[in-house]
Parts: sequence; C-alpha cells; structure tokens
Amino acid sequence: MSSILDAIYDQYEKSKQSKNSSQFKMSQEERMKKYFTAILPENQRSAQKRIRILPTKDGKSPFVEAWFHEILQDGKYVKLYDPGKNDNERSPLNEVYNDLISTGKQSDKELANEYKSRKFYVVKVIDRDHPEDGVKFWRFKHNYKGEGPYDKIIPIFKAKGDITDPDKGRDLIIELAKAKTSKNKDYTYIQTIMFDDPSPLSDNKETSDSWITDELTWKDVYSRKPEEYLDAISRGEKPRWDSEQNKFVYGDTSEDTVVGGAKYPDPQSDSYADDDMPF
Repeated sequence: MSSILDAIYDQYEKSKQSKNSSQFKMSQEERMKKYFTAILPENQRSAQKRIRILPTKDGKSPFVEAWFHEILQDGKYVKLYDPGKNDNERSPLNEVYNDLISTGKQSDKELANEYKSRKFYVVKVIDRDHPEDGVKFWRFKHNYKGEGPYDKIIPIFKAKGDITDPDKGRDLIIELAKAKTSKNKDYTYIQTIMFDDPSPLSDNKETSDSWITDELTWKDVYSRKPEEYLDAISRGEKPRWDSEQNKFVYGDTSEDTVVGGAKYPDPQSDSYADDDMPF
C-alpha cells in the first residue's frame, strides 16, 4: 500500500510544477551540449558524423513525433514549440493559421502556410565524437517525399534488426555535404546514412546504464516559449529575452538569446524551413 501512496504523492508533486519549467535546470552552455546537429560549419563542404540511437526503457519507438512552427525572423527561420499539437493547449500561431484558412481566399491560404506547424522527429542519441556530453537529442523534419533522415534510417532497422540494442546494436554513420538553395544560399544535407558493425553501446557497463536510464527528455532540452511570446509573434512582433529585466521584451531586436550578459545563437535556427530541402 505504501508504494502506491508514494506513487500518488510523487505524481501530485510533479503536477504542481509549472508547465513552462523543466525538472532539469541547466545553464545555456549545458543545454547547447544536448543538441546533436547534422549541420556543417560555414567553411566546411563535407564531413562524417557518428551516433548511436539509445534504446527506450518502455520498448516504444525511439523516434518521438514533435511539432514546431518555423517562423522567419531577421532572415532566419526560428523553430517554435507548438503547445497545441504537442500538449493539446492553446496555440496562438495555430489560431492565426486556422483564421486565415477559414476565409477561403487563396492569398490567405498562402499566408497561413507561414504559421502552420510542421512535424519533426526527435531521437535520443550518443554523439560518438563527444561521448563526454552524455545523451543528446537529434531533431529533424519529416520529409513528405520520403527522402529525410527517418526514411534513411528505417531501412537499416528492417535489414539489421534493433540497432538500439545496448549489447549488439550498431552506430550510424552520417555523411554530410553542402548544396545551394534556389537563392544560391548554402545548406547542409545528408548524403547517406550507413551502419557500422555490431558493438556494445559502451565498454563500460556503468556508462551504458547511465545513458539508458538518463531521465532527460527532449522537452527538457528544446525550449518552450511562454504563451505571451507566441501571442507577440502572431502580432508580428519580435520578442527577445532581456536578462537584466528577467523577461521577454519586444521590438526590432536580433534573435540571439541574451543569457548572463553573453549572446548565444539559437541552435534551433540553423536549417531552412523549405519543404524541398532533403532534411
């Protein structure tokens, strides 16, 4: 009986936490280490990255579906967490989308596309180049043409079985290259995703177990902006975090996030919101 009560009390305590806060508090520097990005630096034309997809504790798919808006700000697309499709809560940007679609006008339909949230996959991985960072999260867009990372990885599962197995799973080798958009702007694309020979997740069982049991989730890492922030975006304003005032302010500002007096570029704004992109 006591174990049941403990579970109930634990659930109650968790329910009292603010929906906009994470149970994991981390600095911006620590947070940056939790992103895995398949993106090449400006001066690099090709590279290879290696990851291991971690097994799930409940036996579910490691590919979590998540929804983000991609909003153009200061010439870059910023990905914004969609509280509507992710959590069934109010979403100001979805409201704008639905209002525009409801008019039936072609011009409004085209404008609505800018507010539509997109499906992404988020997978928990170990970055083999930086295993000291522990678990990371790789987010990539669903590709309606069937040419995205998800579409490249699933055939490996079909051919080789459970590549997340901690004892005999396989690392994935991601080949990256550069191409140009129709506007002659460079972007990174994934040429191929290959698999390595079977190997343990780690030679050290303690390390392997700590990675598998790590409680960090993608929602702890990918920031969720408050409702008033999304309201401001829906009105065409440009919010930014002011560390001195400890709140979001609005106006003609850069999209850099101000943290403790230093500026960190948003790691979520590295890729272009273009359905023709192969990622």
